[in-house]
Amino acid sequence: MGAITAGMAYEAMNHAGHLKKRLFVILNDNDMSIAPPVGAMSTYLNAIAEKGPLAALRSAAEGIEANLPGPVREGARRAREMITGTPGGGTLFEQFGFDYIGPIDGHDIGQLLATLRAAKARASGPVLIHCVTVKGKGYAPAEGADDKYHGVAKFDVATGAQVKAKSNAPSYTQVFGERLTQMAARDPRIVAITAAMPGGTGLDVMAMRFPARVFDVGIAEQHGVTFAAGLAASGMRPFCAIYSSFLQRGYDQIVHDVALQNLPVRFAIDRAGLVGQDGATHAGAFDIGFLASLPNMTVMAAGDEAELVHMMATAAAHDQGPIAFRYPRGEGVGVEMPAEGVALEIGKGRILREGGSLAILSFGAHLSEALLAADMLAEEGLTVTVADARFAKPLDTALIDLLIAEHGALVTVEQGAQGGFGAQVLHYLAASGGLDRGRLIRTLTLPDSFIDQASPAQMYAEAHLTAADIAATLRGLAAKLAQKPVPLTRPKAI
Repeated sequence: MGAITAGMAYEAMNHAGHLKKRLFVILNDNDMSIAPPVGAMSTYLNAIAEKGPLAALRSAAEGIEANLPGPVREGARRAREMITGTPGGGTLFEQFGFDYIGPIDGHDIGQLLATLRAAKARASGPVLIHCVTVKGKGYAPAEGADDKYHGVAKFDVATGAQVKAKSNAPSYTQVFGERLTQMAARDPRIVAITAAMPGGTGLDVMAMRFPARVFDVGIAEQHGVTFAAGLAASGMRPFCAIYSSFLQRGYDQIVHDVALQNLPVRFAIDRAGLVGQDGATHAGAFDIGFLASLPNMTVMAAGDEAELVHMMATAAAHDQGPIAFRYPRGEGVGVEMPAEGVALEIGKGRILREGGSLAILSFGAHLSEALLAADMLAEEGLTVTVADARFAKPLDTALIDLLIAEHGALVTVEQGAQGGFGAQVLHYLAASGGLDRGRLIRTLTLPDSFIDQASPAQMYAEAHLTAADIAATLRGLAAKLAQKPVPLTRPKAI
């Protein structure tokens, strides 16, 4: 049902009604999307369902009207319009040029088959079949849950209890939801927008405390982005929380309604990187590239859950234009959490570990893998400098210059596709002459392919982005440096 709230559904119905070709659309109306539905369309469909089957009643009413005297016939038509609420006595779908059949019981196989056969035999144009169903029908734990069985981990069939690995670290989503609620308590200008994912983004926490300041726009990311732009223009501090792969739907609005207007919308990008069982459709691979290419945009990525807290504070304080921060699905790495976030200096990274002539510049949550790779190499006698870029835009060019000057080899690491952070670094080095200095440079990204669902660890292994893969790349560069050393500004021992 959630898809009917998205703009493309109406674009398609408008086109189909114009073409008048045979097209069968089945609306599965279970009064749910991923979370409980919101908006006027949900209310409208519920009203239709409560009236019961309309097709036979409309046909009978039209037959009676046809045999009435003229003035009485016109009165009957007007009365029918008043009752049904639309001109001609039809549904909204019929105004789009569809024949409407329904509502019918979507769990009654006999009724479904009879309806489908009749529609196939009689239809000459587009048809919409409205099926009313119950999400999770037949399985009590699913019927009684709002959104817990949209995607599940292993679970006990008898009880419905899902078995999830325990962790001592909070999830990034949990950190976001709880800290944003705390920030909202201190700053009345903070509001939040979600596109049908209040639980998935953690905004359900804020919604319980500040229901009037959390807006669920349904599965309508385009509207959500523009709505956030309007709130920003009016002096509010909107946090637009959307999964990375879903934010793609609102890209046109990000460009024209946010970046072009230089409005301070805060984009909280959940599910950045590979997401495990949700597979390729939900992989957050492309946001770095498509956001960092936009003028006025600031793009951050959290290296751990504590950094997420600081980036949220940075975003809240940034009123000069749009700003985005990305973070992955799942648990953090277990670092000590700050009592409050501290706004970061825009465009400034940090060095976490000093090493020899090998350096890693990490962007985002693969920082833990970069540190693990450095640990692996340290056991072999190779010391590695590890830096956290924090920003893909603006780049910390001073940090990049330092790493290039003091190291013979530099490897960038990110949980994103080609054309993202590594490409930004290479572009800067090409423009500044940094590529002319004989340094060995590699960019480690997700591959130019979609990766089938598996555990995140398995997916990153397939992407050749594990700590072992990072270590192998650095080991190979160390071997090249041993064969042909490059002069360093401040020589270091490998």
